[in-house]
Amino acid sequence: MKIIIINGPNINLIGQREPNIYGNQSFDDYYTTLQKKFSDINLSCFQSNIEGELINKIQEVGFSYDGIILNAAAYTHTSIGIGDAVKAITTPVIEVHISNTFAREDFRHHSFISAHAKGIIIGFGLDSYLLAIQSFLK
Repeated sequence: MKIIIINGPNINLIGQREPNIYGNQSFDDYYTTLQKKFSDINLSCFQSNIEGELINKIQEVGFSYDGIILNAAAYTHTSIGIGDAVKAITTPVIEVHISNTFAREDFRHHSFISAHAKGIIIGFGLDSYLLAIQSFLK
């Protein structure tokens, strides 16, 4: 099974950025834990702060992977292009958010991705990624 985690802007700062919201563990450290826990699957990761690079990656893997875990971060609420890319592919996408976006600012309550995703996992911290992987294994 091939699953890719695609992370958007500022996820590279997790562990340093707003620890009261995102915690103290870096995404890279958490990703290493996921790789060990799910060593029987082909798990990869991609992160970019650039919207077009995220769209390119979604299109690149969107017809050949078994699953995409997408945390588009702030682009979730602004990018029609990322939503359209998810709609255009055949690989199922789980939309993931580390924080509970509904407990935050109003603009974070809307997603251009959700309508095209297989499912949404919100607010379980970094374990949102673990839950997404488990959903693909069922």
